[in-house]
This record gives sequence, structure tokens and C-alpha cells, in this order.
Amino acid sequence: MSDPEQFDLDAYLDRIGWRGGRQAGLETLRGVHLAHALSLPFENLDALSGRAPSLAPADLLAKMVHGGRGGYCYEQNTLLRLGLEALGFPVTPLAGRVVVGAESPESRPRTHAMLRVTVPGEPEPYLADVGFGALGALLAPVPLVTGVESEGGGRRHRLMPLPHQGPLELWELQAYDRRRQDWAGQYAFTLEPFTARDFEVFNWYVSTNPRSPFTQRAFLQRSTPERHLSLDGRLLTETRADGTVTERKLTDEAQARRVAAEEFGITVPEGLTLLS
Repeated sequence: MSDPEQFDLDAYLDRIGWRGGRQAGLETLRGVHLAHALSLPFENLDALSGRAPSLAPADLLAKMVHGGRGGYCYEQNTLLRLGLEALGFPVTPLAGRVVVGAESPESRPRTHAMLRVTVPGEPEPYLADVGFGALGALLAPVPLVTGVESEGGGRRHRLMPLPHQGPLELWELQAYDRRRQDWAGQYAFTLEPFTARDFEVFNWYVSTNPRSPFTQRAFLQRSTPERHLSLDGRLLTETRADGTVTERKLTDEAQARRVAAEEFGITVPEGLTLLS
């Protein structure tokens, strides 16, 4: 889907701190996925400022690789796709419905982007996703095999089938919730392929619709194997690997910009107000 020669692979790998091999194999996929997930924060600041973020490769490199910024799912997974394709992986974009807090998968639109990655020498493809803005986000790719538990970056995930009326098999990504000691659904998807043109439409809708949560308040997220840190409006939440949760509310704009820089590694654009 992209021309690897037009993508600055060296700059991308340097930004995420990947010093490992570049052969298209499972070790490389896992390493690049984890490095990306730990290095590039989730954020919606373009949508908060009233514009749709560009998904053009040059603009993603300028913003996320060279500009001290992160991005949300369309940006994150487009950038990951470009990097993986430059490394020689066949990649198919997918779209899913977020089920966290939903009555059913059908009650939500397909507004989340993820990737199906073919790994040379492996019998099954992998689900890759570095752009899910929630505690159950993947840090490592998971095999597209029903019921197989996978652990990566200190988190546990599995894929389970869901009954539905359509002709294609419906998968649900589940994350293990240590506090509840149970599996929790994150999003549901089929293996129907999508294109960059599809995501241009989804991206515009999510980033400009006044009913979209991304146009209403700031969402920042950063993960490490030890903790998950998120800012939802004024609420800063730290969830440790053992399930311990600490919350505090930010009180002023200067504090919010300092937290964005120091805790999330995000350079907030001049003129943008983080706290409403």
C-alpha cells in the first residue's frame, strides 16, 4: 500500500529506539511494535484544536517522528504500517468497533483502526495495534488464533469469536483485568480489508464531529510495562502493573502543559488550550 523508498525508515526506527534486526520476522515485529507503543504517546490535540490530522506519510513523520508529538489510532497505526511495510511485512488495515462500555458491538460504529500483519515463516497472521487509547491497549502483537492467550509488555490478551448476523467471523480482542480478575472486551472486528481512503473518511469524522469525544476534551495516554498513564480532560490517572490506581485532577493550564511534556513526552502546540 505504500512505497517503502518514500518512507524514512531510519528516522522512524531511531524515534522509537529500535536497534534490533530489520529482517521481516516475528522477533522484529514484536520488537518494533513494543518499541513504538512505549515511545509514541496517544493524543488527540489536532482534533481538539478543530482540525483533522493529516495521514500523509510526510506529515506523520514531521509530526510524530520529528515534531515531539503523538497521535491517535489512525495516525499511530498508519505510521506503524508504513514502518512495517518498509521492513518487508505484508500489512492489511482493519477497522473495528470499540466495545468498552458498549451494550453490544453493533451499538458502536467502526471507528478504530488496527492492522493484520503477515509474518514470513509463521502459520498465522498477527493483530498489531499501537493506537488504542485505553488501558487494555496492546503493547505487543497477538496471533490471530481463537482463544490463544498472549502476553506482551506485561499485559495479557486473547482473541475470542463473537456471535453476530454477518457472514464474516467476528473477533473480539480481550484484555485481562487484574482488578476484576476477569477478561474484558476491548473492540470487535472482522478481517474485511480497509484502505487508506477509508481511514481518511473515518479520521475526518472522528476529529471534526462535535459529538465525538475527541473534539470535546484532551485525551493523552502513555504506557510502560510498569504503568499506564492517562489524562482525560483534567483527570490524570496512573494504573500500575499490579492494578493499583492513583488519580488526581489538574488545576490549571500551566500544570497541564508541564504534565504533557514531562509525563507524556508531548510538545503542546502554541495557542492550544488543554483544559476546558
